[in-house]
Amino acid sequence: MVSDAFAQAAAPQGNSNPMIGFLVQFGYFIPLFLILYFLLIRPQRQQQKQQEEMRKGLKKGDKVLTTGGMLGTVWGVDDTKVVLKVADEVKIEFARSAVVQVLTEEKK
Repeated sequence: MVSDAFAQAAAPQGNSNPMIGFLVQFGYFIPLFLILYFLLIRPQRQQQKQQEEMRKGLKKGDKVLTTGGMLGTVWGVDDTKVVLKVADEVKIEFARSAVVQVLTEEKK
């Protein structure tokens, strides 16, 4: 009662070029890539650039927050490290990249 079904191959369509089919399929990925770029990659690069500019602009007396949650006042700045005063007579040396935010009067 059950018979075998055989699929029939599609008939060739005249002058169809396989390269055109590839380009059409590839064309679907271009809008997807653009959406990902503008929603994910570009904002992340802008944020990294702002962080770098903030770290380059550190100066003595700035109140900062580190990645570990340490609050302190910049006591000294070097090319690769920052010395923070966290209490009276207590100074701690951090990598410059550990500073994540410069605190202003409004953010306290």
